[in-house]
Amino acid sequence: MKKIVGFFAIVLLFVSCKDDKSVKYLPESIGAINSLAVVMDNELWQGEVGDKVREHFAAPVVGLTLEEPLFTINYMPPSVFTGSVQHSRSVLYVTRDSTNKALIKTDVYAKPQKVGVISGKNIQEIKKEIDAKADEIIKAFRGLEISEAQKRFKRSLNKDSILSKNFKVSLDIPSAYRVGRQEDNFVWYDRQVPKGTMNVIMYTMPEDYFKNDSTLVKDILRMRDSIGSIYIPGEDIAGKKNHMVSEKMFAPHVYPAEIGGKKAVEVRGLWEMSDYPMGGPYLLYIINDKENNRKLIVEGFTFAPASQKRDNMFELEAIMKTIAFR
Repeated sequence: MKKIVGFFAIVLLFVSCKDDKSVKYLPESIGAINSLAVVMDNELWQGEVGDKVREHFAAPVVGLTLEEPLFTINYMPPSVFTGSVQHSRSVLYVTRDSTNKALIKTDVYAKPQKVGVISGKNIQEIKKEIDAKADEIIKAFRGLEISEAQKRFKRSLNKDSILSKNFKVSLDIPSAYRVGRQEDNFVWYDRQVPKGTMNVIMYTMPEDYFKNDSTLVKDILRMRDSIGSIYIPGEDIAGKKNHMVSEKMFAPHVYPAEIGGKKAVEVRGLWEMSDYPMGGPYLLYIINDKENNRKLIVEGFTFAPASQKRDNMFELEAIMKTIAFR
């Protein structure tokens, strides 16, 4: 109980001192992208509470070819959560307490940092708090991880002005990416990775291309397949036109989104080649650019057979979310 009280005392101390000018320094947070420090008693971790945490925070990422967790969890009991470990960028602290509570704190031990705190009077109450607050905490953690990924690759950016000239937008694209193909209405950046490539493409469609919600998924797949047939060829196959198409066996996941300050649609799915055993995941944004009477399409996709792709796709997401309109 002393450890529990001590933790909440520290949280309250930092909250109360947030505006105190005497508090001048917090160490820089640490950790690999998409890593999460989970702190709770071993009894909770090995039981139903630990299962509930894994259900939410280690859930499979949508739209990948292999099952990979949302976060790489680094579990530790409270006695180990000391020193530099407290500087972990994303922290989830779960404990028994006299009150049921779930909250998110910012920059408690380090900066930038998010600390999710969940407490309950018993196991069932803790599980209820996790169910109720998990999505909000995950959103906060993912937002912080996106910002960290962007900060890291901004250290060395591609300096060309192709996107500005062709589409009147900018993206923070790491210098490791190079332009592989450029047309009036199509630009393709790619980067070599072990066993494959990471790719970002951009093009536009007419403002009225997507007629209505009832045919949205069909229209998205038709659009992708059309672009693939024109711009994204595959290995030469005698007598066949081999090119990128959407995976036919699995429907894409489609969500409302906002990107670059504009309403958008987020699409997560799988791609393949029309006549060759090759494929991978893609993430696509359809941005409603009313000011320019168009739909702006930006997509990231990865080819890395038999390899984990979560962090590759996360980097592509971080890149695409830097989009800015002129």
